[in-house]
Amino acid sequence: MIDTCIIIDLMQKREPFFREAHEIFLAVADHKFEGFLSAKSIADIHYLMHRFFHDDRKTREVLETLFELFSIADTTGEDCRKAIHSSIGDYEDAVMAESALRVNADCLVTRNTKDYVRAPLKVVEPGLFLAEIHPAGSPLLQEGRPD
Repeated sequence: MIDTCIIIDLMQKREPFFREAHEIFLAVADHKFEGFLSAKSIADIHYLMHRFFHDDRKTREVLETLFELFSIADTTGEDCRKAIHSSIGDYEDAVMAESALRVNADCLVTRNTKDYVRAPLKVVEPGLFLAEIHPAGSPLLQEGRPD
């Protein structure tokens, strides 16, 4: 499961996070792993990208690209109910974790690992995730990869 912040890092080219976000997108496009986004994240991404672009067409194009690359994990009522009792302090983060568990995601990839200290699944930062899915010396992990 890929956290919203990673998607926004890529789409808004936020430094210093853009490179790792870009590598994650390349890896999902190359079918190195099955990437999931939560349905709740999609709504948040739409809101943030619409504010960034001020253009509904461009925003919808972003979403279409995400739909082509990632599987969407529905956010269910049960996810919301379980999140209320989660040991994760932030409710939205707890909902994301519950959705990830339900779809049997191997991990949740986020820059905000401190928010998921008590998560009931593995939580990794983007760089560590990339190191796990690519062997040492992989072109994706080398400096200077062309866009």
